[in-house]
Amino acid sequence: MMNFAVIFAVLNTIVLVVLLSIYARIALKSKAAHSIGLLVFALFLLGQNLITVFAYVTMSPLFGHDALPFLSGISAMEFVGLLVLAKITF
Repeated sequence: MMNFAVIFAVLNTIVLVVLLSIYARIALKSKAAHSIGLLVFALFLLGQNLITVFAYVTMSPLFGHDALPFLSGISAMEFVGLLVLAKITF
């Protein structure tokens, strides 16, 4: 079950890197506050996901088995949200 949480966290990281590059390109061209805000948002969310992947991989034995479905669900819901954000960005 922890593997699902790690897989979704890695997928979140990939989507965020793509969004980050798009937002950076837009922010450099337009200098709009909204694009810069999206860039900062994506950067912080990327940092959170990188820490999550690290924590899930290195500390997986410390998580209780009862928490694993919730960790997987959180990562999966974040992935769906990022896909929606990516869809409306394109």
